[in-house]
Amino acid sequence: MALKRVGEIELPAHRADGGFDHAAVHHRRNQLYLAHTANDAVDVIDTGEGRYIRSISDLKGVAGALVDESQDLVFTSNRGENSVGIFSAHSEDRVEKVAAGIRPNGLAHDPGRGVLLCANVGDPSIAGSPSITLIDVRMRNVIGTIPMPGRTRWAIFDPERRLFFVNIADPPEIVVVDPESRGRIERHIDVPARGPHGLEIDPSGHRLLCACDEGRLVSIDSGSGEVLGILDLSGPPDVVFLSQSLAHLYVAIGNPGIIDVIDTRAWTNMETVPTGRGAHTIAYDRDSNRVYVFLPQTHRAAAFQDGN
Repeated sequence: MALKRVGEIELPAHRADGGFDHAAVHHRRNQLYLAHTANDAVDVIDTGEGRYIRSISDLKGVAGALVDESQDLVFTSNRGENSVGIFSAHSEDRVEKVAAGIRPNGLAHDPGRGVLLCANVGDPSIAGSPSITLIDVRMRNVIGTIPMPGRTRWAIFDPERRLFFVNIADPPEIVVVDPESRGRIERHIDVPARGPHGLEIDPSGHRLLCACDEGRLVSIDSGSGEVLGILDLSGPPDVVFLSQSLAHLYVAIGNPGIIDVIDTRAWTNMETVPTGRGAHTIAYDRDSNRVYVFLPQTHRAAAFQDGN
């Protein structure tokens, strides 16, 4: 068995609907930043001691959190106010906000160029509203907003190719964006499954790992766009994280509340671990090989240790 449940962390009760969303770990500080959408706040967890320590408030409808350890920065996507928050991990009370598109969600960062990409879900009632916003992190201003062909999902940055990859739910594809050219779309990669959602990159094999609502995981060559493999999942996925050291991909599936653990070398689903109903989002601490699962029904974080 790969994942073993080793504890739970009590988090603030929900003040409204929305539960939890995306999270990120600051490994050097032993802190986890969790978007607590229901509370318009980011909850901060001490991963070393396994306890909740504080919340960062006034982040309306916060949907995402991303950490850049090289600059000690934390980014948030605030879907309820169409903004991105930027703050230093050593001065969390000073959040600077930059306007984004409609309903910002996924975040990816190019630390070399200092460019943050925010994937905006858009509003179904507003034609052409899905987009991406590129932000100059140092200047705290918008470089540009680029329309997308459909609803955006998750986004990642490939540090080797120095490109952004953005999942599009419909049409099912991955949009490749070059930050050097102020957001030029380099190409579109077709995905042979409905609803690309979670997205990771495996640098060792130059593979994109795209988890789709259809209940399939698709492996794609990040350069050529060739489909390398398709694997069935246990249900519609959401957040995915890759352990490069273990070659394990953790796939959160909110209904019925499980994690599929994928062996990315053998390309098999090695185990399915119960978590809790509605637990569609996770975080991964690479230093401890620990997976954190966020349980909306009990407002807790469950910690799982990967022993393989």
